[in-house]
Amino acid sequence: MEAEAADAPPGGVESALSCFSFNQDCTSLAIGTKAGYKLFSLSSVEQLDQVHGSNEIPDVYIVERLFSSSLVVVVSHTKPRQMNVYHFKKGTEICNYSYSSNILSIRLNRQRLLVCLEESIYIHNIKDMKLLKTLLDIPANPTGLCALSINHSNSYLAYPGSLTSGEIVLYDGNSLKTVCTIAAHEGTLAAITFNASGSKLASASEKGTVIRVFSVPDGQKLYEFRRGMKRYVTISSLVFSMDSQFLCASSNTETVHIFKLEQVTNRQSTRRAFDLEWLHGKDVHGCYQLPPHPGVRHDASGQGFCHRTLELLRTEEHLYPLNDPEVATAASCVIQWTPLYVQFGSSGWRRVCLNQNPQLAWLRNNRRE
Repeated sequence: MEAEAADAPPGGVESALSCFSFNQDCTSLAIGTKAGYKLFSLSSVEQLDQVHGSNEIPDVYIVERLFSSSLVVVVSHTKPRQMNVYHFKKGTEICNYSYSSNILSIRLNRQRLLVCLEESIYIHNIKDMKLLKTLLDIPANPTGLCALSINHSNSYLAYPGSLTSGEIVLYDGNSLKTVCTIAAHEGTLAAITFNASGSKLASASEKGTVIRVFSVPDGQKLYEFRRGMKRYVTISSLVFSMDSQFLCASSNTETVHIFKLEQVTNRQSTRRAFDLEWLHGKDVHGCYQLPPHPGVRHDASGQGFCHRTLELLRTEEHLYPLNDPEVATAASCVIQWTPLYVQFGSSGWRRVCLNQNPQLAWLRNNRRE
């Protein structure tokens, strides 16, 4: 790209880059310029091999390619409300659609094509380009921030759910139903992205200090990475590696941050549990028997305890009778439990299993009025 810019004619028409994007599996790069658009193969890191170029539409500001297929979507500043879909190998236009306001972003996978305007999102079936759904009740989204899972078996869509906070709406593009909302950040959103399988969602707020990763579709927080504390930055891009082992964040600074997502072994789920879960009660000695568990923080006092960030496998609801012989043998509100198993209750008893072979342990807690 630098060589092309150096060889460009005077005036910098060809070198004036207006947009660029990777395709869904990062095997191709698309760039838009004042003169049109170009597609490059990323088979080699040594050089960019151009596979197609077009000057039919000038002043391109959105260009998206569907994987390594011949389908490419283009939007131009000359007609910012019109989306053009091309088969570039045949040199033909498949279709075009016009919308009520300027197109801000476009996302696509093998099942769905999304067109994001400032106050609405249009969902098309990519096979015949039929309009399936229009989301009209979304908060103003002046940057066109949205993300679409490249895994067409779920086609999850994420977009901001609030003007004042970092709420994310998770939407199923296949069933055309809202899945959940995620309270991701206190500040408004700056970036969101899915991993390749659509099982994780990463987000950053406008402050740019904290990046969080959530499980999909339940929206539980899995990871939290701190980029910095003192300096606010604008996160411009978040991207997972194809194997979901790493998460990369770029911003308006000179640095790129790469975070490692540690693998959870011998677990059935990566969902976090007991994040500041407070259990009221006090035993006869005013203290508790807390289990040794390396790497996990415990707080205890005469009023209760906190057990933070254990891996939740499953929950089993059960209300134990007060005459249960095992419970009755323990003094009121005494905690006796193994490192990976606990029982608690707000109006009775709830059993939470945190490993595959739990040993029996008991917590008797006063019923809360």
